[in-house]
Amino acid sequence: MLQLNVALPSGRSEKFSLLQSSKVGDLKLLAQKSFQCGFLRLVTANNDMLDPAKSLQAAGLQEEDHLTAIAIPVKVVATDGAAALWCCGGNQVVTWGHPDFGGHSSTVKEELIGVQQVHETYYAFAAILADGSVVTWGGRRFGGDSSAVKDQLKGVQQVHATARAFAAILADGSVVTWGDRDSGGDSSGVKDQLKGVQQVHANYHAFAAILADGSVVTWGGRDSGGDSSGVKDQLKGVQQVHSNGRAFAAILADGSVVTWGDRHAGGDSSGVRDQLIGVQQVHGRGKAFAAILADGSVVTWGRQNFGGDSSRVKDQLKGVQQVHSNYRAYAAILADGSVVTWGDRDSGGDSSGVKAQLIGVQQVHATNRAFAAILADGSVVTWGEQDSGGDSSGVKDHLKGVQQVHANYNAFAALLADGSVVTWGGQNSGGDSSGVKEQLKGVQQVEGTKKGFVAILADGSVVTWDESWFLSDSCASMDRSGIAAQVAYL
Repeated sequence: MLQLNVALPSGRSEKFSLLQSSKVGDLKLLAQKSFQCGFLRLVTANNDMLDPAKSLQAAGLQEEDHLTAIAIPVKVVATDGAAALWCCGGNQVVTWGHPDFGGHSSTVKEELIGVQQVHETYYAFAAILADGSVVTWGGRRFGGDSSAVKDQLKGVQQVHATARAFAAILADGSVVTWGDRDSGGDSSGVKDQLKGVQQVHANYHAFAAILADGSVVTWGGRDSGGDSSGVKDQLKGVQQVHSNGRAFAAILADGSVVTWGDRHAGGDSSGVRDQLIGVQQVHGRGKAFAAILADGSVVTWGRQNFGGDSSRVKDQLKGVQQVHSNYRAYAAILADGSVVTWGDRDSGGDSSGVKAQLIGVQQVHATNRAFAAILADGSVVTWGEQDSGGDSSGVKDHLKGVQQVHANYNAFAALLADGSVVTWGGQNSGGDSSGVKEQLKGVQQVEGTKKGFVAILADGSVVTWDESWFLSDSCASMDRSGIAAQVAYL
């Protein structure tokens, strides 16, 4: 047996006895259960991070060695049919779901060394490694196959994604793209212009890059903003670019806004151009935009029934601090802690039924067609489409001491102060967590996938629920027990 000392940065320490043939992951699991601090990484006295997959002997550990346990966040990203769980600096990504959507990463398992970030299209994943290279998997046509640009993917700083393509910013300020050419996977037409790129933004089918000189270069679906030739002369001194599903909006240095893309989805702001002065923020989702001005008022444009028309509540939109949106509606938090909503009435654009309850609002979160507000007293108020989480009456008495609310497409999950979790909304999207209720204790972290949730417990273990939309598929790559087993050695 090997005696090893493990300590937290706070000074609290424990001694553990294991066989030399045991893995570092086994020691990590013991430490997590003992310390109850969530997911841990073990670090040697020389500041070397230990690989959980290695044996204690292979890791060079000796009798009475001292290790430090560092608590690190677990990150989760999801495509439309799979999910990926990882930790920064790790040598593994745990995936589950349909292989055609990235649920099967075994073919690239050996390449995933020093994972820094993981990004997703609707069909594929892309991981940035510590050496600046990129590893991809999932739907080959939609970003999962980057073999054609593999030699170019060096010194990658950032990766961004449309629904079906990826764009990587390199250290020299150039950009490499791959995936569906109609969704931005082919940037050859603007390759010579993509120099000194500072930022890249994306909507469903197009990309927009801000250059060092404040100009913008676009590519991808022409009707979705991939063609900005009509406003090219106006795109100077660009400070920020924002997007919704099918259009872009750029904030200029003088506080004005330039838009392009689908004219019926916010790409045409000519009707409110004179009002777009002193713009501080722009928010977009679905087919509309909302801009917060310096005086705390809001200007909206785009498809009316998606929140592009806020005339009904114009006089109420004063002292706006934050604006949040779901796919078809908007919610603004005012300075006095009240909320004003507009857009599709059934999707949360009408909050009159809960207006009296929306007092002291701290945060607002959204599914596709509903909203949830956390109040100062730790309670939650919801409105919008019932099947998307707009009706929380069934769990109202449990929603006390709420610390965080997380959302996916159609359901909400609230993390309470006692470490338990309350869910509501679409039952097949994670709104019903009764099947794992007894496991959801001492929860440290909750993350949403597209139609499910992942909880990280105090002992570092993982609980997932209601990804049945792909876990039940005959092609699904792993069941819940398999996910938990892999996470143990992440």
